[in-house]
Amino acid sequence: MLLDERPLDVEEPGWVYEIKFDGWRLMAQFGDGKCELRTRHGANATGWFPEVVQALATVEGGPYVTDGEGCVLDDMGRSDFDRFQDRARRRRWYEGADPVTYCAFDLLVDQGEDITQLPLVERKARLARLFKVPRPSVLFVNHFDNEEHDISSVFRDAVVPFELEGLVAKRKDSVYTPGVRTSAWVKVKRRNAIPAQRFKRGPKTKDISIGL
Repeated sequence: MLLDERPLDVEEPGWVYEIKFDGWRLMAQFGDGKCELRTRHGANATGWFPEVVQALATVEGGPYVTDGEGCVLDDMGRSDFDRFQDRARRRRWYEGADPVTYCAFDLLVDQGEDITQLPLVERKARLARLFKVPRPSVLFVNHFDNEEHDISSVFRDAVVPFELEGLVAKRKDSVYTPGVRTSAWVKVKRRNAIPAQRFKRGPKTKDISIGL
């Protein structure tokens, strides 16, 4: 499921926001001693990131399928795309390699049950339970509900000073549709995180990707 990029009023009800990690999109199928990783384009990445495979293979039950981002995180927990690229291009573990963390943000299959048509917030609640016990090389991507948090403040106090790429806004009730670029998931970029010419100026809204 792919992100849209458009102006968005962060006070519009019905949305949650996640920190956007910068790496490679990875689908993981795992449980009961097994794990397989696939890139967005379907390449088998299982042998590329053995630390992630080993961690997910220890999850009991299954099968589970998750969507997430493979990243290299710095000491502050920020994703570093250049370091990830250096690691990923070798397609293997090697001495001195930066460890990869799998930042899981969605659960699509739960104990063999296809839950893609459940609302996002229910899928994320199940994902949180699945990773209730922290595991090495795996990070559960939590979210901010804009009815409980001031998203402009989150952007100003966390995204901007720490130079994060931005946020991802998602409709709470959105279902998961593989391969579709949907208006229910929206990329909210920090200014200067990407070349300015890529920004699409639209109707005046509280679009924090442009306003901050």
